[in-house]
Amino acid sequence: MAVRVDLNISLDGYATTTDQTPENPFGDDWGRLVAAYTATRTFRERVLGDRSGEGTTGVDDRYGAAYFEGIGAEIMGAGMFGLHNFPDDEDWRGWWGEEPPFRVPVFVLTHGRARPSIEFDNGTVFHFLDVSPEEALARAAEAAGGEDVRVGGGVTTVRSFLAAGLVDRLHVAIAPILLGRGLSLWEDLRGLEDGRTVTSEVAESGVVHVTFARD
Repeated sequence: MAVRVDLNISLDGYATTTDQTPENPFGDDWGRLVAAYTATRTFRERVLGDRSGEGTTGVDDRYGAAYFEGIGAEIMGAGMFGLHNFPDDEDWRGWWGEEPPFRVPVFVLTHGRARPSIEFDNGTVFHFLDVSPEEALARAAEAAGGEDVRVGGGVTTVRSFLAAGLVDRLHVAIAPILLGRGLSLWEDLRGLEDGRTVTSEVAESGVVHVTFARD
């Protein structure tokens, strides 16, 4: 089993945007940050349920497909699930509708916001935990049954797992845009490359895919 992270970041290292509004909860900058990924055939099929076969099929799509391969469980923060946006809505079931793309158990770190588990027909089950990264990983690893565990986000959650030395493979898709503000993935992670093999590949879109794999 390996612990994996896949994250989209800007050229200046930001994995979050700051231009959100109540009417536009993701903001225009988010669309720019993930544009190459959302254009892929894999994203259109897996996330949007589009079976038309449309979408890009180059390097970005190869990484997009690898994002889902071999994953037995997922960990995410409360913000990624949407609890910060809808803290009092007990009926909130996430951003993904009735067919979330995960299809595995997902452990949401709630920071005190207890909720009952939510189960979907496609195998996705959201479990809500108020535990440390180490405890969450133990729960996810047990549920994964020998397959990999992905720490999906957001950036604060990812950084906590990186700082604790729990991530075996970090892949970042660096979009050729500047955000100038937000939450930086790299803050306080000086020397992260030590003891890791670093590889990079440039996609047709201009996105640079950099992978840090534990030796």
